[in-house]
Amino acid sequence: MARPRIISDEQITAAAREVFLEHGFSATTAEIARRAGISEGTLFKRFPSKEDIFEEVVGLREAPRWREHLNAQVGCGDVRRNLERAALELLEAAARFLPNLMLMFSRGQANPLLMKLENPLREDTQAVAAYLRAEVALGRIRPVDADVTALLWMGAMTQYLHLEHMMPDPTHPPMDSGRLVRGVMDVLWPGLEP
Repeated sequence: MARPRIISDEQITAAAREVFLEHGFSATTAEIARRAGISEGTLFKRFPSKEDIFEEVVGLREAPRWREHLNAQVGCGDVRRNLERAALELLEAAARFLPNLMLMFSRGQANPLLMKLENPLREDTQAVAAYLRAEVALGRIRPVDADVTALLWMGAMTQYLHLEHMMPDPTHPPMDSGRLVRGVMDVLWPGLEP
């Protein structure tokens, strides 16, 4: 009979987060294990590699649920509302993800794991374009260039994230994400509405 776990995966990732924030991706698994109060062998039983620990800490393992939700809405509900919900979910997920990522990059070390990843912005844009194409095919929106429209939509979201989360202006209050999303859709919707 195996011994019960004394330390949770959440406690390990909390310790790893501290170490990654201090040392960037050059942090060692030995330091992570020491900080968590476990052996390196125990660490590797839970997380097969340093890259796996990093993915968990930064949130790279969290699937972009907003994409799944948007895809599930093809042919359902109101197209404008579907795009608004997707935008808000995207912004919420990115707001959780970006601070960890930015702090880790602030150490000036390149992370080989991130260099191997697909471009998430490209994947996000392709997901929106696929949704738009499906809705065009159903006649629920006007025939548009889905790729260009998705780039416009995603460009507004990424610019907002850049300005409000990566380079906030301390002299101005942050813009509410709901205001941004409604405003973007006010501009885009007349070109999409059937």
